[in-house]
Amino acid sequence: MSDPTTPLAIPDFRRFWLARFASVIATNGVVVIIGYQLYDVARAEYAMSISDAAFQLGLLGLAQFIPILLLTPIAGVVADRFDRRYVAGFSMCIDLCIALGLGTVTALDIRSLPVLFGFAALHGAVRVFQGPALSAIAPNIVPAALIPKAIALNSIAWQAGAVIGPASFGFLFGSAHALPYWTSTVLLLIAATSLLSIRSLPPPPPEARQAHPFQQIKGGFQFVWNDRFLLGCITLDLFAVIFGGATALFPVFARDVLHVGPEGLGQMRAAPAVGAAIVALTLSFRPLEHNVGVKMLLAVVVYGAATIAFAFSRHFPTSLGFLVILGAADMVSVFIRTSLIQLNTPDDMRGRVSATSGLAISASNELGEMQSGVAAALLGATGAVVFGGGAAIFVTVLWSKLFPEIRRARTFAPQYRHRDTAP
Repeated sequence: MSDPTTPLAIPDFRRFWLARFASVIATNGVVVIIGYQLYDVARAEYAMSISDAAFQLGLLGLAQFIPILLLTPIAGVVADRFDRRYVAGFSMCIDLCIALGLGTVTALDIRSLPVLFGFAALHGAVRVFQGPALSAIAPNIVPAALIPKAIALNSIAWQAGAVIGPASFGFLFGSAHALPYWTSTVLLLIAATSLLSIRSLPPPPPEARQAHPFQQIKGGFQFVWNDRFLLGCITLDLFAVIFGGATALFPVFARDVLHVGPEGLGQMRAAPAVGAAIVALTLSFRPLEHNVGVKMLLAVVVYGAATIAFAFSRHFPTSLGFLVILGAADMVSVFIRTSLIQLNTPDDMRGRVSATSGLAISASNELGEMQSGVAAALLGATGAVVFGGGAAIFVTVLWSKLFPEIRRARTFAPQYRHRDTAP
């Protein structure tokens, strides 16, 4: 029997892909609706000003990030010590219960900021265990030669789900406010079932269970810290998105700037994923192979420029177009970073390294939301987004100087980080 030429020829990868796709639709859609509900409740029930309500969106990001910060080291060790299918599947089941709870309070018309903050924090705690386990499964079921294609296909699942979830949940919310949460419950059940149907994965090595958890946590952080290219890539994404992320302020633009309501908010959240999905589909056939470091730097610059352009746009279709460009540029950065992490990490450390990378991603997203909320309270929504896009460009230029390994990188080959190359 000939070796597969695409990950989709592997049944376990198809099950994994379906689980990822369904869970992304569910979780991304729920996050959008929680944000819109919180902003709407702050404005309507608590009579907050636009700037004060925008600040609440920043606090929402912080509420999701705190459990991620506290639990990420534990989640990485759990993913390396136990069957990753069960870790990810169990977290999906807990998230299912959270969706049920949100649907119940929404159906009962309980309009309370503390309740929404509480559910958001629980969602963040669950997600921190799901991410590292899911990220570490694919290399166990796909040959090493197909990992770049698998990463691109995984990105398609993520980006397609990020398109369908926000867009469809926005329309569902407009029809019946609790309907998005009931839909999320069904999708998470499908995801958990599909994931648990994957055949047994290779067991963790004995030393993974014998080693002290604190030593394992330390080993994961040390691996990333000692690899300057990976450290530069992860921290570039961290700081660029902390400053450049405009996602938290989408409810402000949807309700009070572009005046398009929850349906428009869903489209705005979906637009970056459309651009990212197009790029991911292209990369699944033609993965990047040359000058990967420079291409990542250029992609982040384009990301910052598109963010600034979105801030100034007052024409909804044009705004969506800039968000599509933003998502396409971000996908290039994500593809390069993820490929490097998967191809340069031993299997017995993938959970911890993925958790470290996931912490940086979560920090960039959730702390970016906090930064956006504070900046919006000081500068207004438009000023905050312009500031963020400019800061993302500045960080990229700075990182190209601080981490010359990034612009020197030519390929994904593991040997590059040990190779002494000229600038």
